[in-house]
Amino acid sequence: MTFSIGQIEDLTGVKAYVLRYWEEVIPGFAVQKDMSGRRIYSQNEFELILKLKHFIQEKKFTIEGARNQIIADAEAINKEAKIIKQIRDLKLELTNLYLTIKKTGKKNA
Repeated sequence: MTFSIGQIEDLTGVKAYVLRYWEEVIPGFAVQKDMSGRRIYSQNEFELILKLKHFIQEKKFTIEGARNQIIADAEAINKEAKIIKQIRDLKLELTNLYLTIKKTGKKNA
């Protein structure tokens, strides 16, 4: 699902000029534009806006503090994803090793 800047403004209460500013200062906040040049926000961008609003309005972060927290959160998620992939890869390797040993054991029996 995608949203226009007006819809995002209505859903979040964040003014359009603030959204445009955040696009400039928040890494990974790259809103697509349609053929007419209107901004099209994705679900991920909508969620990012809600996080930014939470950090700035409720947690009283500066824009730079909110940006740094968004970056730190993304890095933590990336590290977790890498660890999960490593665990899955190791599980697959162990499963293949088990099947090889089992197959070899049947041949020798």
